[in-house]
Amino acid sequence: MAESLGITTQAFDKWGVVAVAKIGRESFYDVRSVVDNRLQHQTGKQQPGSEEVDPLIGYKIDCERLRLTREQADAQARKNKVGDKELVPVGFMIFALSSLSAQLASTLNTIPKSVKRKHPDIAVRHLDAVETEIAVTRNAAVGLADRIPELLDEYIASVDEAAG
Repeated sequence: MAESLGITTQAFDKWGVVAVAKIGRESFYDVRSVVDNRLQHQTGKQQPGSEEVDPLIGYKIDCERLRLTREQADAQARKNKVGDKELVPVGFMIFALSSLSAQLASTLNTIPKSVKRKHPDIAVRHLDAVETEIAVTRNAAVGLADRIPELLDEYIASVDEAAG
């Protein structure tokens, strides 16, 4: 029978077809047992077991679709606000404030020399005092770029406390 189907007898063993008779090492199969086995196999493929099917799968899929739709709508709303210049991404603000603090630092660096040029009669001790204060301010301006994420976290925490 296996030969007429173009398969080997090992396929019957692999499929789990029940032999009609066994004589020595030979197994004999009838057409009915092979057809029943294959039909049962096909039915099992098309009809998943009741344990595998979640009865709420349709509801869960709908919930996930709704969640995805909401997230897409929120993302589009944020994108529109950025386009309308009502909302600015944090990455851009960090870049802009870092650039501003670098400009402030370089401008603050030139103040003592400008004052000395405009007022050559100014005392050195006064100029040194101004220079010291400017150095402190310059360092604070440069450090601002590194502190922006920390300041953002503080701001969010204070807003959460006020809202909660």
